[in-house]
Amino acid sequence: MEDIIIQILDLLREGQVVDDQVLVKLIHAAAKRAGGDKRAFAKRRLLPFYQSVKRDDPKRWASWDVTPELEGRLLHVLRMKPRRSASGVATITVITKPWPCGGTCVFCPNDLRMPKSYLADEPACARAEQSCFDPYLQVSARLTALSQMGHATDKIELIVLGGTWSDYPVAYQTWFMKELFRALNDDAVSGVAANPLLRGFPGDTANDSSSLDAMPVAVRERRDQLASCGLADPNCAEGRPMAQATPELEAVQAEVDAGHMTYNEAFHRLYDASDPWQHVASRQRASLDDLEREQRRNETARHRVVGLVIETRPDAIAPERLRLIRRMGATKIQMGVQSTDEWILARNGRAMGTEAIARAFSLLRLFGFKIHAHAMVNLLGATPDADKADYRRLMESPAYRPDEVKLYPCALIGGTELCRFYHEGQWQPYSEEELLDVLTSDVLATPPFTRVSRMIRDFSTQDIVAGNKKPNLRQMVEQRLEGQVVQEIRMREISTSAVDLADLRLDVVAYKTATTEERFLQWVTHQNRIAGFLRLSLPHADALAALGNDAPVGPGEAMIREVHVYGMATPVGSDGPAAQHHGLGKRLVERACAIACDAGYECINVISAVGTREYYRSLGFADHGLYQQRRLS
Repeated sequence: MEDIIIQILDLLREGQVVDDQVLVKLIHAAAKRAGGDKRAFAKRRLLPFYQSVKRDDPKRWASWDVTPELEGRLLHVLRMKPRRSASGVATITVITKPWPCGGTCVFCPNDLRMPKSYLADEPACARAEQSCFDPYLQVSARLTALSQMGHATDKIELIVLGGTWSDYPVAYQTWFMKELFRALNDDAVSGVAANPLLRGFPGDTANDSSSLDAMPVAVRERRDQLASCGLADPNCAEGRPMAQATPELEAVQAEVDAGHMTYNEAFHRLYDASDPWQHVASRQRASLDDLEREQRRNETARHRVVGLVIETRPDAIAPERLRLIRRMGATKIQMGVQSTDEWILARNGRAMGTEAIARAFSLLRLFGFKIHAHAMVNLLGATPDADKADYRRLMESPAYRPDEVKLYPCALIGGTELCRFYHEGQWQPYSEEELLDVLTSDVLATPPFTRVSRMIRDFSTQDIVAGNKKPNLRQMVEQRLEGQVVQEIRMREISTSAVDLADLRLDVVAYKTATTEERFLQWVTHQNRIAGFLRLSLPHADALAALGNDAPVGPGEAMIREVHVYGMATPVGSDGPAAQHHGLGKRLVERACAIACDAGYECINVISAVGTREYYRSLGFADHGLYQQRRLS
């Protein structure tokens, strides 16, 4: 390991490029010299090895003579999956525990080991199950992984998934959020020795002690608590729950899959009678005061929350719930829209109509949330042409117009009600050509203020009975789009590219919604690549008046719903070629204030994340209820 690191450093000092091809040659040569398996020297082991030497053997690390500039270049070589933080923040996804769901969708999976609509084989779900769905442990595991892959973790976006957030008890919601913040505030990063991949290979510096010894005290304590309740194995470093797939669970799952029992009925039968589950649940409660104490700590913590996302259904959106969600620190809402066709919604058991969806969009926008909608093609009763029209309506109708969208095809999962329609010939998956044609058309119909975040669910091919099984579906769509003008945000992001600030111009895209006038401010290059943006809402006075006492802001108050500057996530206060930390965000905010002032607004709010409060205070904003506010002159 050390030989490879030293060779990389020597090449970098000489000004040579060390790409993956060069790295593979160095790894193969080291394996040949050691007479061992080249996997022992794999790229994923190099960075944790470097980190462990720097932390645990400073004299040895000093002998390598690594300057800050050289270390930055070394990390660029060793960093795993650079796109993980290419949007400017490091993302941590956590999953809530299994819970009954108020939905009745025909396509929704019924995995009793997971919250409704999720499958145990999905990566985030598998990690959550290993942690017994404990939020503190989930954050600790992901924080450790991101750190070992070389990503900056001072700016974190937390994504809380698990069906309908508002279906969970408020005490559990508050506790879950408190534990997320507490894990970040505690800097709950396990030592390199905690990574089982790093033990037992030539050149490793990790000692032979148990990986449990390398864990933060709070992590060990939480695992001990779960073990004392009978949910976790105290001797397992990964904390995998014991006997999760029990014979009883498998028997009940079979009844659900056969349609003899609903997910909710099965949940109560399994979990209500589980003493370990109920014992742990009795501890999963906290007050808003508890949560707000952790939020105040996070304002200046090493790992600050710069975005917090929760998932819910449109028919669960109400003013009182949004106030609570906002107090918990959320800035973005994911919600399953799936379709804006009334007949398709009813055909697929969505139990809501377009009126409820439109109201949810209006409320979310007036409350300042960024709106992340889920849209599905190939639903029961849909056709390719109808799907294209449906998506255009979602993008163009003032009732909707999401800021972000998950656009993915319906997949047939065993045990869902859709299986019956499939076997009866009433539903079938689109051909690959039909699917690519629909998705390509949809991307081209996406306006410049909307980002298509995903095109597939993380279902394993073994779980998909029928439908798309290709994980590179998005790449296939993008290949078809080559040479065409695409306005959608994700395909225009500068990603990991360097930014020439002189090449940027500030464009303003104006559009209308049912309740606001929107301004999308974007820093773009001459090639229309996007380096940063701001979402400004100018609420209609009559829309706020219609809410009466439920209105989140007063008349004459504008709202900044999001500010985002792209580029590889870099620690606060550092310099570099990325767009971050060059004043682009501040200039966006000042321009938004000027636009709002010219439009006659007296003050402007920002739906700041907990970890960005200090930043907005530096720009003249003061804490003001659910938001931060600045007067306009």
